[in-house]
Amino acid sequence: MASEPLLACDGLTKTYGDRTVVNGVSFQVAPGETYGLLGPNGAGKTTTISMIAGILAADAGSVRVAANEVSPTAPRSRAAIGLVPQEIALYPDLSGRENLRFFVRLQMLPRAPLKARVDEVLEVFGLADRAGDPLEEYSGGMKRRCNIAAGLRHQPELLILDEPTVGVDPQSRNAILGAVEQLAGEGMSVLYPTHYLEEAERLCDRVAILDEGVVVAEGSRDDLI
Repeated sequence: MASEPLLACDGLTKTYGDRTVVNGVSFQVAPGETYGLLGPNGAGKTTTISMIAGILAADAGSVRVAANEVSPTAPRSRAAIGLVPQEIALYPDLSGRENLRFFVRLQMLPRAPLKARVDEVLEVFGLADRAGDPLEEYSGGMKRRCNIAAGLRHQPELLILDEPTVGVDPQSRNAILGAVEQLAGEGMSVLYPTHYLEEAERLCDRVAILDEGVVVAEGSRDDLI
């Protein structure tokens, strides 16, 4: 681990009524590291990353990204984060390129860098040849790839992917995994929640196993095996 982690979670806890869905979760992610959150559905993965991204307030604990405290009331601290939800968060009547241009323009980039950034992420996710087609004509896997591309619009230091391959075809799944490997190879930190063992083994430098809201094991792939 680097002396200064990019992401530091300390004692994250979230309770709904009498049910504690995340219970004292703590871990760190180093710059350039791909870190997996491995666990079954209902383990607390989505709630954990919602607190990390500043969407959901923690009942206890803290999150720091790039040395800044993250919370729903501190929006500027989330600038280093790119969050990609499971649901497609794009406009179906716009083309892939138009969707990405819209989200990139929200970052107030000048026109030339904006175009270059859109072209870059379209290429990374194998969408350049269909960039002008309406999103509603994309396959489910292509929509998922475009959804991830939108999360990269502002070149975040930390990319959070919420189970990005659930329900996609094998070709798109392989394209998504290959793109994550490429981004990690370029130095981006990635937080990768999944319930697929083979994805965690392929992509992640270290993995935390989450069960019923508790980290029950953590380590490198070789350590856990």
